Amino acid sequence: MHIKIKKVGIVGSGTMGRGIAQVFALFDYPVILVDKEETILQEALNKVRSHTEPELWDKVSGHIETSTNFEKIKDCDLIIEAVFENMDVKKEIFVALNKVCKNDAIIATNTSGFSINKLAEAVENPSRFIGMHFMNPPKVIKLIEIIKGKKTSGKTLKIITDISKKIEKTPAVVNDSPGFVSNRLLFALIGEALQLLEKGVADKEDIDTVMKHGMNHPMGPIELADFIGLDICQNIMIYLHESLGEDKYKPTEMLNYLVKEGKLGRKSGEGFYAY
Repeated sequence: MHIKIKKVGIVGSGTMGRGIAQVFALFDYPVILVDKEETILQEALNKVRSHTEPELWDKVSGHIETSTNFEKIKDCDLIIEAVFENMDVKKEIFVALNKVCKNDAIIATNTSGFSINKLAEAVENPSRFIGMHFMNPPKVIKLIEIIKGKKTSGKTLKIITDISKKIEKTPAVVNDSPGFVSNRLLFALIGEALQLLEKGVADKEDIDTVMKHGMNHPMGPIELADFIGLDICQNIMIYLHESLGEDKYKPTEMLNYLVKEGKLGRKSGEGFYAY
């Protein structure tokens, strides 16, 4: 695989997809952002604009092309799948990519927890498949968690590590494992914080204060859960609990109740906190 990343394709224009497109565009990479409807793509561009400095907008918008036509990705050297967390949908996208993308194009997934080895089953030549877990918001958070599968080649790993540095991110390389490193650590913390709250050890404000002012975290774990979205937290915790069999990841009754009531955190106006 002798490849230089000149053009980037991104499948999915939700929070992560559009954020990743913005990052590459800021560093002068031509980007094709693909989704199923024009209205979704237009909304994504509007969101990117609202999070881009006015003096940089011409540059960013000039580098992002949107399309509902999957074939547009055929010239890309790197394609990043950034759709919602559904294993079957992701695999369908990889099967479709097999038909249109170049043989030596690198295919990456932005999954926050699904097995890279399982996803790789849908990719022709899985030596070019890798996890590129950006954090939200991609423009701000420096980390990219790079996940190598059993069949990911050393060449693929080097190219992705290098390009991560070129877009001024900090790469951390991990092996495939449920939740990787980021979510294993994060949800052990959030899970314990929610246990402390449910058992009445302290109220949510004081639990968050301990981590913010004692451990120098920018946000407390309960505040962070609201920021992530309690439904997303619940899904990740269920997945980790089922995959690892460790009770520290089991969603608490309070979390389950809030999700059932539609109180999902910041995005719905109320979660553990009111917004």
